Amino acid sequence: MSDTKATPTMGAADAPDAVYDARSLGAPKMFVFGLQHMFAMFGATILVPTLTGLSVSATLLFAGLGTLLFHLVSKGKVPAFLGSSFAFIAGYAAIAPNGEADLLPYACLGVAAAGLLYLVLSLLFKVFGAERVMRFFPPVVTGPIVICIGLILASSAIANCSTNWPIAIVAIAIIVVCNIWGRGMIRIIPILLGVIGSYVVAACAGVVDFQPVADAAWIGLPVLWDNTALSLFGPGFDTGLAITAVITIMPLAFATMIEHIGDMSAISSTCNRNYIAEPGLHRTLLGDGLATIIASLFGAPANTTYGENTGVLALTRVFDPRVIRLAAIFAIVFSFCPKFAAVIACMPACVIGGVSLVLYGMISSVGIRNLVENHVDFSRSRNVLVTAIILVLSLGIAYSAAGAIVFELGGVVISLSGLAVGSVVGILLNIVLPNKEPYWDGGLAAAAEADDIPMPLEAELENLPIK
Repeated sequence: MSDTKATPTMGAADAPDAVYDARSLGAPKMFVFGLQHMFAMFGATILVPTLTGLSVSATLLFAGLGTLLFHLVSKGKVPAFLGSSFAFIAGYAAIAPNGEADLLPYACLGVAAAGLLYLVLSLLFKVFGAERVMRFFPPVVTGPIVICIGLILASSAIANCSTNWPIAIVAIAIIVVCNIWGRGMIRIIPILLGVIGSYVVAACAGVVDFQPVADAAWIGLPVLWDNTALSLFGPGFDTGLAITAVITIMPLAFATMIEHIGDMSAISSTCNRNYIAEPGLHRTLLGDGLATIIASLFGAPANTTYGENTGVLALTRVFDPRVIRLAAIFAIVFSFCPKFAAVIACMPACVIGGVSLVLYGMISSVGIRNLVENHVDFSRSRNVLVTAIILVLSLGIAYSAAGAIVFELGGVVISLSGLAVGSVVGILLNIVLPNKEPYWDGGLAAAAEADDIPMPLEAELENLPIK
């Protein structure tokens, strides 16, 4: 059933009872496996535009197109799906706190600029090698940044829950039960089940107005020009806001790039293939970055590789990237249905609040786990100072009266979020302060051997619901 010719240069044996060429299963089964992958990413992917005010239809379209682009750049070898990244939600909130239609394109411009960092890191990996580059982004920096992302967003989750706590608690309970006691696909899609279950309860309670769904068309274009970042370039372009968005959001890419490397390690471990070596991190980062840039320019969220789909790979033992590409095509098809987008838009705030309360807490928990699993030594003053300054700057500025550091430069008003300041200062401190410990390489040295992939699957599966 497996196809050893699919990856002749990787030097790893096929995993037992695994399928590397799904064509041997027949078209109907490939179709079903593709649908399963689409539903695995569905809940988390559509939640990002729901929380930020971005277009659900554009999100699905560019999740599908971004996945296909990623597969093209990575030689079609990596079975990864690219969905919406939660790491940038804080960036959208800093620029368009209430999902303002006139401000979201500026936030998208900032995310597109963050995508450029993927391209820069990809080039550095290609030129200097991964181990030399990774020393600038150790867990003592990225861990606290991820912790702050979740904590900064926490207040919005509570505000949404406050509109109807009983329904919000239903959403929380479903996610917890499915994630702890669920089996098979139930455990892999707790976010989707939480959204659906609490949405049904809210509808039965009469707190949902479905009139926009009835008014929406069945077929329509997923992208509106006025919602894109490209529409900004004209007479009304606000240079100060654009610079603010870029400076505020770009540093978030440092955390997501580290997340990408962890995902590649997890997928490698699952499939018994060293994707870090072939096609290489420089290709996977390039594909992820290009997908993020294109999606952001057209008004969709940043893309990232999805742990949910890694869980589906482990569950089904079907490791053929063709199945992932089928899921991408299904997502593109759904994006042309405005009626479906209207169903998502009608979701009450209490449902969003319950789901996001769990989600934001788990984002911060992942940052803590990053520190613990990489054995960051807090008996050393250096590590304490780096972490402390990142936390205090990021959270202190975010929850200050101004909510940002505002200054004027050359007649242009620039506003820096707490995350932007904390991230940049943390990276600089890590470079400047003396470090007697061996440089962290992201676990890449261990991955140099084809049969030795870092980060066991079990550790990555704990992270499934929070992408």
